[in-house]
Amino acid sequence: MNQRPGNQLFDAYFTARDMREVFCDQGRVQAMLDFEAALARAEASAGLIPLSAAASIAAACQAGHYDFSALGEAIATAGNSAIPLVKALGKQIAANDAEAERYVHLGATSQDVMDTGLVLQLRRALALIESDLAQLGETLATQALRFVATPLAGRTWLQHATPVTLGMKIAGWLGAVTRSRQRLQELKPRLLVLQFGGASGTLAALGEQAMPIAEALAGELQLTLPDQPWHTQRDRLVEFGAVLGLIAGSLGKLGRDISLLMQTEAGEVFEPSAPGKGGSSTMPHKRNPVGAAVLIGAATRVPGLLSTLFSAMPQEHERSLGLWHAEWETLPEICCLVSGSLKQALLVADGLEVDADRMARNLDLTQGLVLAEAVSIVLAQRVGRDTAHHLLERCCKRAVAEQRHLRAVLGEEPQVTAELSALELDHLLDPAHYLGQAHTWVERAVAEHSALTA
Repeated sequence: MNQRPGNQLFDAYFTARDMREVFCDQGRVQAMLDFEAALARAEASAGLIPLSAAASIAAACQAGHYDFSALGEAIATAGNSAIPLVKALGKQIAANDAEAERYVHLGATSQDVMDTGLVLQLRRALALIESDLAQLGETLATQALRFVATPLAGRTWLQHATPVTLGMKIAGWLGAVTRSRQRLQELKPRLLVLQFGGASGTLAALGEQAMPIAEALAGELQLTLPDQPWHTQRDRLVEFGAVLGLIAGSLGKLGRDISLLMQTEAGEVFEPSAPGKGGSSTMPHKRNPVGAAVLIGAATRVPGLLSTLFSAMPQEHERSLGLWHAEWETLPEICCLVSGSLKQALLVADGLEVDADRMARNLDLTQGLVLAEAVSIVLAQRVGRDTAHHLLERCCKRAVAEQRHLRAVLGEEPQVTAELSALELDHLLDPAHYLGQAHTWVERAVAEHSALTA
């Protein structure tokens, strides 16, 4: 069976289907045709072209009428996608209304078509990302509350530190998601704007009708009319790319934490299981974090793509050579990678499998050492900070050397028992009693999420 060549093997793993539809050939061409149809209607409303011509142009602005392979080949000669598309559009219109053909693309330039088409695609992409982020936030809020009091070892420099809770860790993921949602809301007015400047950005070809047409065109497309065309001012697109980079990085952090917690030596939190998921080609026992791999992979790839957008910012004069071209596939690919990461994050977060017993056992791996700070803090109030620190340090070393629990060693230390009763020591060496503000952090993260969602 012959199939059209393309890079489809990994799409289902790294990219969400609905996002790929936004940036497939059909999506790109239709977005540009939507600009052309809206331009014709705007010019007709200003009396520049006949209403009948606008109707004929709009009728031809259906992507299904065009041969994408032929367009792709023509781009290699034309230098951009708008030139061959406008030619093909003109031919399509002329076949039915020769009079209308003369009004196609009137006053616009190729970059107006492509940039505004891209903005229309980004609007759809943004809606998908916002929806998934909101859903992910809701799932993480639920999970954070569910595990608000479930203790596990905090880890600093990959070593056991003091106890935290799983809910607190999840609340950290949630906070990053909430901040990204806020950033997307803030940038929308800057991103979702019309590009319409004509040959050099002056709209001189439209004379006195330029501004009325620009305003009408923005209205037709439900975009904002910016203060001026932005052909070589690319900060709008780069800002969006940068926020997507932050999202990818935050999801990568989630994936990294999950993968570490899934390690055999930890075995505390797992991605949801499913038949055939995470297996090995040779080792039947394996349960690999395949969802986390996508999150980490996207977080690794997106910064390189984002650097391309930043590198392409110093564009020449009123129209760029090569730097604009470098953007064409870059920002869509970032959108696709983030979409795939979000889909995997949703699956992972919703189906988290938690082994609280293993967490408790791991907390005790060092036989009480993770609670040494708790004892030291209280003891410092009675014998002084420096004395307490050195006393606990000595007891910890002895516990390790003798392979005994810290509680037993402390119970034999006269300087300790003179200040702390057996009941106090038992309390201080219980992880559940040394969780600080973990519960508060969860409540605050959930509250911020809820406020944004309301």
